[in-house]
Amino acid sequence: MSRAKKSPQRLVYSTDGGRLCPQCHRSVTECVCANDRPASIGDGVVRLHRETKGRGGKAVTVVKGIPLAGAELKALAKALKQKCGVGGALKDENIEIQGDQREMIKAELEKRGFQVKIAGG
Repeated sequence: MSRAKKSPQRLVYSTDGGRLCPQCHRSVTECVCANDRPASIGDGVVRLHRETKGRGGKAVTVVKGIPLAGAELKALAKALKQKCGVGGALKDENIEIQGDQREMIKAELEKRGFQVKIAGG
């Protein structure tokens, strides 16, 4: 049996600093490249969910899977809230908009070039 050549191994953990970033090879706490990229891009499809759980029966529209980070995501959340004329919040890379605003948000996001799907009930 012949063994296939392995690619060069890279360090993923160090006892000095813990887990290492795969891009910059620094410890995760000192990583400089993670500040500019979103936590996860996913499959590139923005999904709109309607949720009522834990909100006393009030519906909110949750926008998940937006491939933006930091200030861009915050600016998009503000623009969507203004477009719908309601309040909302930015929680864990998801945008929450008060009320069932899925159709209006879908139209706005498609106008901005995102691929959008309405998910859930």
